[in-house]
Amino acid sequence: MRIQMDLKNKKVLVVGTGISGIAAAELLAANGISFDIFDGNEKLTEEDVRKKSDAFRSCTVLLGALPEAVLDSYSYVILSPGVPTDLPMVDALRAHGAKIWGEIELAYAFSKGDVLAITGTNGKTTTTALTGDILKNYVDDVRVVGNIGIPYTSMAGTMTDETVTVAEISSFQLETVEHFAPKVSAILNITPDHLNRHHTMENYIAAKERITEGQHADQVCVLNYEDEVLRAFGEQLKEKMNVLYFSSARELENGLYLKGEEIFVSDGKETRLVCNVNELNLLGKHNYENVMAATGIALSYGVPLAKIKEVLVRFTAVEHRIEYVTEIDGVKYYNDSKGTNPDAAIQGIRAMNRPTCLIGGGYDKQSEYEDWIGAFDGKVKKLVLIGVTAQKIAQTCERMGFTDYVFADSLQEAVNICHDTAVSGDAVLLSPACASWDMFDSYEQRGRMFKDMVRNLKK
Repeated sequence: MRIQMDLKNKKVLVVGTGISGIAAAELLAANGISFDIFDGNEKLTEEDVRKKSDAFRSCTVLLGALPEAVLDSYSYVILSPGVPTDLPMVDALRAHGAKIWGEIELAYAFSKGDVLAITGTNGKTTTTALTGDILKNYVDDVRVVGNIGIPYTSMAGTMTDETVTVAEISSFQLETVEHFAPKVSAILNITPDHLNRHHTMENYIAAKERITEGQHADQVCVLNYEDEVLRAFGEQLKEKMNVLYFSSARELENGLYLKGEEIFVSDGKETRLVCNVNELNLLGKHNYENVMAATGIALSYGVPLAKIKEVLVRFTAVEHRIEYVTEIDGVKYYNDSKGTNPDAAIQGIRAMNRPTCLIGGGYDKQSEYEDWIGAFDGKVKKLVLIGVTAQKIAQTCERMGFTDYVFADSLQEAVNICHDTAVSGDAVLLSPACASWDMFDSYEQRGRMFKDMVRNLKK
């Protein structure tokens, strides 16, 4: 166990009965730690909750509103990532002396081995998956966990000192870290996102930068030199630990950089070729940045460059990230459902090399869409808008002089409109620039439904 805690002698509350809450409860139960479970969903019944996991069989189940009488009962509160840390209930528990942890901190407390952790507004999933594959080419026991879809807590109990954990960490998860100290961390970029949760960019940036909170002198943080916030943060961080930059715009004396169509790494004494981008199966400059970040993480961990390149040239795009679906009557269809904010969706547009019918819109995260629409740049021939943000995006389109947009009441209708509009040589791209939660359970569900709808067009 990484941290010797006194959890067994304390009362613990797990908040949330979804995937993360279940995994946290099961980790606690496996270690003989008693806990209560709380979910604010008033529609749930105690029977519903107990059916979700054997770990919930004997614990106290609290639903709806947390009784005031129990607020001073808990020493530790384990929050699922989707639970804001500034809810009145959480503030009340904190005021009564409870330590507020999330899934990442709890998992880290019980895990073993080394951790490589990745955050950033965009590119996290691709970089995490790529880093995981690189490490699997070098180490026997590698776990790829976190925001990528596998709760860190679900793996922590089976790790050994030889395990390497590659973790995708969201800003939500970083709000509650305390002892978490990855051997190598990375922040890929920071652009406005989740401001409905973090309220200000300052708060959002601070959450991302917390990935380095527990790191020390012999550990490494990999940063994007072309992100002004991260460049400045790196200069501050150098007083504490090692920093490795990557750049897609200039040569670096010490770091990774893209020059023409080639990626190099330099340590100040020797410059080595990593690969030519034409050897990669990934499209777009943003993906070359992901490749540099993953390479920097792996090199910092000691993986030989030859081992890294073996994986770089065979790695393909992750599901839902500019994922090629099929071609119908000369029209290529792409699923970029993971483009859940304007900056990510801009990368999807930039990766298209043909006239594009674009499906956008969804849950409102208080984003602004000017830069996204500005990136259409004559490439987007038709924008089909769905979801809560449809009207807001349309108003921005009008202000910016883009009028080739229509509304659809459903994703199926949007797919049909694109199919009817696109001609041979065009592309159809689902890249919503918004989260999925207004119409779907997740961006994964949205992307898979899109792919099913597209494939059914052939029938």
